[in-house]
Amino acid sequence: MDAYERVGFEDVGRLPDPRDNAAIAVRTLKAGMRVMCGEDEIVIRHTVLEGHRFAVRAIRRGEPLLSWGLPFGEAVRGIPPGGYLCNEKILRVLKERRVGFGLPREANFTDAPLLPYRLDEERFRPAEQVPLHRDRATFYGYRRGGGRGVGTRNYVVVLGITSRTGSFAKALERRMGDVAEGHPGLDGVVAVAHTEGGEDRTPNNLDLLLRTLAGFMVHPNVGAVLAVDEPGSPVTGEMVRRYAWQEGYPLGDVPHRFMTLDCPFETGLRRAEKIAAGWLGEVGRARRTEELLSGLRVALQCGGSDAFSGVSANPLAGWVAKEVLRNGGSANLAETDELIGAEEYVLSRVRDLDVARRFLSMVERFEERAAWHGHTAEGNPSGGNNLRGLYNISIKSIGAARKKDPEVRLDEVVEYGERMDAPGFYFMDSPGNDLESVAGQVASGANMIFFTTGNGSITNFPFVPTIKFVTTTGRYRLLEDEMDVNAGAYLDGTPMEELGRRTFDLTLRVASGERTAGERAGHSQVSIWREWRQTGPGNLDRLLDSPTPDGEPLAVVGSRPSGGWTYEAVRGGRGPAADRVGLIMPTSLCSGQIALRIAQKLDESGLGEGKLSRFVALPHTEGCGVSGGSSEEIYARTVLGYLAHPLVGAALLLEHGCEKTHNDYFRALLSSRGLDPEAFGWASIQLDGGIERVTRRVEEWFEAALAGMGEMEGFEVGLENLRLGLHAAGHLSEGAALALAGVTLAVVGAGGTVVVPGRGALLESRAYRRAVLGDVRPRITLAYGQVAENPGLHVMETPTTHWVETATGMGATGVEVMLAHVAGRPLQAHRMVPLVQVSSDPGTVERYVEDLDAVLAGEAGRWTESLMEAIMLVASRRYLPKLFGRGNVAFQLTRGLLGVSL
Repeated sequence: MDAYERVGFEDVGRLPDPRDNAAIAVRTLKAGMRVMCGEDEIVIRHTVLEGHRFAVRAIRRGEPLLSWGLPFGEAVRGIPPGGYLCNEKILRVLKERRVGFGLPREANFTDAPLLPYRLDEERFRPAEQVPLHRDRATFYGYRRGGGRGVGTRNYVVVLGITSRTGSFAKALERRMGDVAEGHPGLDGVVAVAHTEGGEDRTPNNLDLLLRTLAGFMVHPNVGAVLAVDEPGSPVTGEMVRRYAWQEGYPLGDVPHRFMTLDCPFETGLRRAEKIAAGWLGEVGRARRTEELLSGLRVALQCGGSDAFSGVSANPLAGWVAKEVLRNGGSANLAETDELIGAEEYVLSRVRDLDVARRFLSMVERFEERAAWHGHTAEGNPSGGNNLRGLYNISIKSIGAARKKDPEVRLDEVVEYGERMDAPGFYFMDSPGNDLESVAGQVASGANMIFFTTGNGSITNFPFVPTIKFVTTTGRYRLLEDEMDVNAGAYLDGTPMEELGRRTFDLTLRVASGERTAGERAGHSQVSIWREWRQTGPGNLDRLLDSPTPDGEPLAVVGSRPSGGWTYEAVRGGRGPAADRVGLIMPTSLCSGQIALRIAQKLDESGLGEGKLSRFVALPHTEGCGVSGGSSEEIYARTVLGYLAHPLVGAALLLEHGCEKTHNDYFRALLSSRGLDPEAFGWASIQLDGGIERVTRRVEEWFEAALAGMGEMEGFEVGLENLRLGLHAAGHLSEGAALALAGVTLAVVGAGGTVVVPGRGALLESRAYRRAVLGDVRPRITLAYGQVAENPGLHVMETPTTHWVETATGMGATGVEVMLAHVAGRPLQAHRMVPLVQVSSDPGTVERYVEDLDAVLAGEAGRWTESLMEAIMLVASRRYLPKLFGRGNVAFQLTRGLLGVSL
């Protein structure tokens, strides 16, 4: 279209409310375009991106900018009709995303202040709920006893009580992947693996965690559940069992077992498989029966939102949820921080004053908790939100609240994961982080998820079906295989009631067993509301002012042991390396499972044969729905460490497409650190058109990258090239400590690098410190995930005692092999860096010898030699550590002490 052609407003813009002075562009509008608004003609002053806002009338300095009749900003200068509305953040984001056209030179509005909402209790009036239909709809579901409700699916669930047993649950899921084929009533065996409870102390979110796990266990979609913990865990199956009984959860109605992993990994898998297999017949014989819609409980969730979320997808989800309520069912609205600024709308219809007060108290508590960590809810909108027209939390919240239909009354306010025990419309406290919020809604009993998205979020929950609503027809066409409902049809002219009826019919079919796009895709993930580290504001200033480590190694005092150790290296990007792998690095939590699937497919295809030993993906829970500041710095630093890792022969970044830390974010970051972005591959699940298309794009990039890569040919090198991670878990005897000291002195004395974590038994051992440092208390030399640029002995900052978080940070420093002495159950292995596990503890050896890579026995003076031999075998790729080979692997980034879910 000619930029100067006249067009009607209805062809290019939308006003959510007649009172608005800010219109939403339904497509990109070129500078100079003339738009007829009634009798008036306005000229578009700068190119306006689809989803962004432009003034439809003159706005005076100091005047509020309105969407849905509510303020989201204040003009800092006069804005003419057709002016592109931009705050400073949007201009910064658009420059980062390289939009390719001229932008306004400066912002013309500031964000509306987030002032506390004041409830006028004297004028408050209770509201009535929407009336029930006389003739109620039905669906076909699994009727459960004990008050559990009605299931829309029927699964055997393997529940990891903490993150320590999550990899075991996933391994069992893989092992039993096809068992449902012989049992028509069974949907499958699925794992629930999450990030919580993995430290050596009681977590701050213990009550929330126990409530969530208990809710999972009695969920109506669960036909049977095996809950797995490990010895010595701060959160145990017995704690979950006791909580469930004390709080009245109908655990006795669910076939279930609690199992402790006090045996070797493979033995545990066989034992668990036998238990789960014993339920298959019973669970598989269940049959669907016709049930009233009072058995349907819908979770209302949004992710990857855009400017049209509040115009099409959210109102559509709200319309269908209202229809569920009118048939006697329930709906659950969540994401506390994404309703800040929309309190007036949410509380326009409420059951009673007590419910309104509880809602506002939860908002206040959320803001307080964020402040303890040095953050505010204004950090919630992601880079993808901003790019697609959500300028700030106010405008995001105004649209997010539309998942509650204007006619619907708020009936009840519940804590995260608290059960919905009666029909009605609920609000549940939770962060805006999509996956963390969904997990709480499922624990509350939601047996259906309505997930609205503008960018095209593709995430799914393991045992609850997700219906995905996408906001625009263009995005639906791009991601048709991943989406269920084109809410953009409303923008194209389909009446909301007609679209709502069609979507309601789809809801009944899905509740009765029809598979959603996400279920057909076959991927899912779980993230429970991650623990907040601060429980008050007391030490915030100290944490914000903590010094940055200088990266200089420690001086060692011990002499280097004799021995001419060498290993067979290959040529890597940073010189000799112990291996060469192809890395797919997700830029956020939502692309992690797809990265895993693609890496597995590339391995099975044999693409890297002769040039790479394997393909690796590193799924995690960061990059979206989490605060910025130090947490974001930790994450970005760690990701860069892996992209530049000596083991990595070729690396590609895989974005979801709507996250805070998208591909353009990392392009800029790589350039700022002196790394060439063109040396890496780039792919986007959303922008490349969905899972199948992005998979082909990744394959094609690696094919091209490998074409110019030489064969993996081994050559002998000395310890000066080795980068070793060293750890000790549990009791460390003096003999073992001295053996590990000998390893340290051998590698460092030869000019190599050793990295040890700041927390753990190794540095707590006086024998180790005296042998290596002369009993000097070591300082931290590396930040978490910081690359060890200078050879020598380094101590890495370790914010938590969570082993997998520690290993993830150590891997980013550049270590190529890790060695851990364990006393107790062996550790989860790293996904990319091989972990050699040894023990000298008699009880550990007796119980877990099948999982150990070496046993330290006999004359202690020879233990260093035994350890060095094991390290050389792994560094030469002649030995694969046992637990890595058996799939007991994990990867989890720390958020530090100031990161918090938003």
